[in-house]
Amino acid sequence: MRRIFVAAHFLIFTLAAAAQSDTTQAPVTQTKPVVNPNTQPRANDHFLIQFGYLNWQGATDSIKTGGFPRTFNAYLMLDFPFKTNPHWSVGLGAGIATDNMYLDNGAANIAGTSSTLAFRDLSDTSHFKKYKIATAYAEAPVELRFTANPDDSRRSVKAAIGVKVGTLLNAHTKGNTLQNSSGTTINDFKQKEYSKRYFNKTRVSATARIGLGHFSLFGSYQLTTLFKDGVAPEIRPLTVGLTLSGL
Repeated sequence: MRRIFVAAHFLIFTLAAAAQSDTTQAPVTQTKPVVNPNTQPRANDHFLIQFGYLNWQGATDSIKTGGFPRTFNAYLMLDFPFKTNPHWSVGLGAGIATDNMYLDNGAANIAGTSSTLAFRDLSDTSHFKKYKIATAYAEAPVELRFTANPDDSRRSVKAAIGVKVGTLLNAHTKGNTLQNSSGTTINDFKQKEYSKRYFNKTRVSATARIGLGHFSLFGSYQLTTLFKDGVAPEIRPLTVGLTLSGL
């Protein structure tokens, strides 16, 4: 992250220096300096916030999901326009991505010691009213971007495709309100279990965005599996949702 900030400061300094006019020569006539617009900093999605609906592709029938599974992402990005064509640019950044998948009357023993991850159906016995599997990743996204009107990106049609690489920071389950099989509350408490044992520590995802101005629709598909080989079904998270961009 420190290298990103250093690179950002260096880039801003370089652009500012390039935009300055030469004041060492005495002007003969008053003329307006010609500035190449491709060298100027521009507003083009330097900050992204994403909220989306999460789906586990490849989950078997024994894994019953429910509730509103969701994704929340936040990224800081640098935008590098092509010198030959300002409509195109490359976005590089870093941020945090979180997923929350809810199980319907079930549980996952992520803190277990067996060679496989057990997903349990608890419909006929005591279970939590709400139960989720949550993950958090530090991610580095890269985008190839297109802006229809680079002179006014805040009102322009935009599109982007890319890839992001992440490393797992946290994985845990959380259960709220213990109930019996008929839905009567037994104990109103919360239970959390933390473990990264069964999860892939690195994930790679393909991404796409399209929208207008500060708002766009996005999609993300995880190319690597959520869990390690052989410990659980080959689940690949798919998310679609809304992006709010700015700066």
